[in-house]
Amino acid sequence: MTKDAGVIDYLEPVDVDRLAIAGMYDELPLWSAPFGLRLLDRVRMRPGFTYLDVGAGTGFMSLELAQRCGPGSVVIAVDPWAAAMDQLARKAAHLQLSNIRLLQQDAATIDVADASVDVIVSNLGLNNFDNADAVLATCRRVAKTGGQLILTTNLVGHMREFYDIFHETLENLGMSEQIPALEAHVQHRATVEGACRRLERAGFFVTQATTESIRMRFADGSSLLRHHFIRLGFMQGWKAIVPAEAAWETFTTLERALNEAANANGELALSIPMACIEART
Repeated sequence: MTKDAGVIDYLEPVDVDRLAIAGMYDELPLWSAPFGLRLLDRVRMRPGFTYLDVGAGTGFMSLELAQRCGPGSVVIAVDPWAAAMDQLARKAAHLQLSNIRLLQQDAATIDVADASVDVIVSNLGLNNFDNADAVLATCRRVAKTGGQLILTTNLVGHMREFYDIFHETLENLGMSEQIPALEAHVQHRATVEGACRRLERAGFFVTQATTESIRMRFADGSSLLRHHFIRLGFMQGWKAIVPAEAAWETFTTLERALNEAANANGELALSIPMACIEART
């Protein structure tokens, strides 16, 4: 099989440590905004509160809270990604916000006093923590009595239309031995029940959990695979499912199958089930 021009572009890893990538990462709100808006609709907003944003990235949630809750509030933004913290610092300076404190470190080991935080938020962080239980234990340590925690997450079943075609592609290529890796990748997403159990183990009391589903729509599979955010957030995980030497053939075939599905349906629409979970100490 001959390599088509342009296929390799979406298979190349994105260097997330480059400052330019942190700048481009501001496209993330398009992905995270539907989740974040649900969170912002539930968060307690008080002028003198201390807020902790776990997995703050380039500051989508931190900047909103700092502005919405006023200069009397304090927002502690935590993320280990240096380039993202640099980007957040520049945006906070541009907005003349003096009530944001940046912590570039693992949320499991943050330098925050016990029982000092009124509200903890994490927008789409749960699936991305390697040590989620340790992070939640730290959240419980720093939360005040009666403090609020709100997190959002995408759920098992997200992008099922894509993964169904990926599964079929592996079968058609005679790569059934890779299907367990695909299934494990799909199942690592959160469930409402699992997220609530984690919160309760950490010492939180879940008060509300709501779910709904949104869609991501693309003209075809080629557009999906070449989208910058897809490359940044998903492609390396997808590539890890197959042997490196089979990646080009696998994704060329997958791209063709996705395009055929889009042609048959008029577009490629992916389901994104989401949850917003609120808890108290």
